[in-house]
Amino acid sequence: MSRIGLSTYAFFWRMSSQVPNPLSLAQMLEQTAALDVSVFQICDYPAIESWTDAQLQELRQQADALGITIELGTRGLGTEHLQRYLHMARILDARVVRSMFYTASHRPSLEEAAQLIEAILPQYARQQVRLCLETYEQVKTADMMSVINQFPSPWLGVCLDPANCVAGLELPEQVIANTAARVGNLHIKDFAFSRRDGWVGFTYAGCLMGEGLLDYDRMIASVRPAEKGINQIVEHWLPWQEEADLTCQREAEWTLRTVEFLRSKQAQE
Repeated sequence: MSRIGLSTYAFFWRMSSQVPNPLSLAQMLEQTAALDVSVFQICDYPAIESWTDAQLQELRQQADALGITIELGTRGLGTEHLQRYLHMARILDARVVRSMFYTASHRPSLEEAAQLIEAILPQYARQQVRLCLETYEQVKTADMMSVINQFPSPWLGVCLDPANCVAGLELPEQVIANTAARVGNLHIKDFAFSRRDGWVGFTYAGCLMGEGLLDYDRMIASVRPAEKGINQIVEHWLPWQEEADLTCQREAEWTLRTVEFLRSKQAQE
């Protein structure tokens, strides 16, 4: 079964310091449940790394009461860092940790990346947590897959987001084809190019689901998430809409539109 989920990136502006009353994780869980969505991915939310076990347990209890499964997301391959996320995953009963090859301060070579994965993967396998490395422009998909394919373990996979790789001059359909066999998590957002004023260049940004360049049907046919139990996690690249209230309203509208789009597609399967 493939379940629909929301990421903290679906609340990017509503949880930010640019709005008067930023949402907490507890409030984001409540809003996720209000949409009858059953997965919430806490992704690139470093504040949670300093939470106590008691705070994490309280969040787990809230998620359980709302019928929500938690996933985690971070960046980097550092052993201690990924061990910390594995510890949090145990308390939160998370079965997916999404990460990336690089952090702001550490850019391992492909050889070093393989060594780091080799060091941590047995611990993830023992806890039955899937480590999913995201496609993005800083690492060519072929390079990332050359590392991942050294490890046939079902506990190492890809977090597929074809939108990210366009900035690295990779076509989305190529990224999908290169990764489909190892995908363990999907980030769902639509995207498009628009001309800048005066036709001086382009802006590459998010758009309403179904109106952009994401070939959703091709991606689903290749990845087969329903067959493999891969969750589809909603994100956005919503540009700031001049003022906070309008931005928050638009973000909520985009989330609802994407959830409805995914449900309509699942109903057709």
